[in-house]
Amino acid sequence: MLKYIVIELCDTSTSYCHYSNYCDTPELISIDNLKAAILFAMKQNLNIQFVYPDYNLPKEYHEAINSIDHVKIKSSNASNISDADIIVHNGLNTITDFNWTKGSVHVLRISKADMGNIPELVDKTKDIIARLNIVITDIDRFTESDFVDYKNILQKLENPIADSLTKNNILLNLLTDRIILDKMNNCNAGYETICVAPNGKFYVCPAFYHDTPKKSCGDLANGLNIKNPQLYRLDHAPICRHCDAYQCKRCVWLNNKTTFEINTPSHEQCVTAHLERNSSRHIAEILKNKYSADVQTIKDIDYLDPFDKREEW
Repeated sequence: MLKYIVIELCDTSTSYCHYSNYCDTPELISIDNLKAAILFAMKQNLNIQFVYPDYNLPKEYHEAINSIDHVKIKSSNASNISDADIIVHNGLNTITDFNWTKGSVHVLRISKADMGNIPELVDKTKDIIARLNIVITDIDRFTESDFVDYKNILQKLENPIADSLTKNNILLNLLTDRIILDKMNNCNAGYETICVAPNGKFYVCPAFYHDTPKKSCGDLANGLNIKNPQLYRLDHAPICRHCDAYQCKRCVWLNNKTTFEINTPSHEQCVTAHLERNSSRHIAEILKNKYSADVQTIKDIDYLDPFDKREEW
C-alpha cells in the first residue's frame, strides 16, 4: 500500500541514496506535471517528499510546493538550505566547514574508501544534530577485507553511541534503528513509495529513473502501472522475510543491479546489514548492563548472510 511519493523537481536533483546522479543539464519538471503530481498525492493520501536541485526554483514552483504539506530534501550545496528538512552531503568534502544546526537531519553519501571517517564525524555531530543517515554508495563492491574494516569501524562506535542514546542525542541509521525496531523498516520502494520524475513518469524510485529512464511504471496522464507489484513486498522476498536485520534498507535497485532479482539482495548488502545488526546488539547490551536501560534483547546469531540458512527455512 502506497504511503509516500518522491517528486524529483529536476534532472539534477540530489541523490540521497545508493544511486548516483551524474546529470549536469538542468531539466525542470513542468509546472503542469508538478501540479498533477501533487494532485495525485492528494487523491492517494500520500506523504510528499520533494527532492531539490541546487539552484533556486521559479516563484510559481514555490507556490505549488507550499500548497501542501511536504518534506524538502536538499543538497548541502543548494542555494538555500535554511528550510530543508533533510540535508544531503555528497562526499566528505561537503562537511569540512559545514555549520551544523541543532536538531537537524542529515544524509551523508560516502564511498567505502571514506568510511573510516565515520567515528570522527559521529563524535563531531552527536550533541548537535538529531539524526544522521549514512549511505555507503559502493556497498556492492565490498570485499572480505572491507567487511573486516567495516566491523571494526562499527565496533568503535558502540560505546559512544550507547552513551549518546542515554542523553537522547544522535540517532544513527546504521546502529540505533535496529535497537528500537521490532519489524522490518526497509525502503519499500515500489510498495510503500513511488517516484515521479521530471518527465512526468512514475518510477519505482529515483535510482531507476537515473539508471534506466526508459523503464517507467506509468505516467501522470495514464496512471501508475507496476509490473508484478507483489515482488516489492516483504512477504514475497524469500530471504528477507526470514531476516531480523530490521534496519536494512533492502534496496530493490541494488537487488536488481547485483542479483537481477528485485526481491533478493546481494551477499554484500546482507553482510553489511548483519554487521550493523550485531553491533546494534552490542549497544543494546551496553545500555542494559551499564545504564540499566529497558531495551529489547537482540538475539545472538551465527551467520552474516541469511542465505546460508536457507535450508533451515
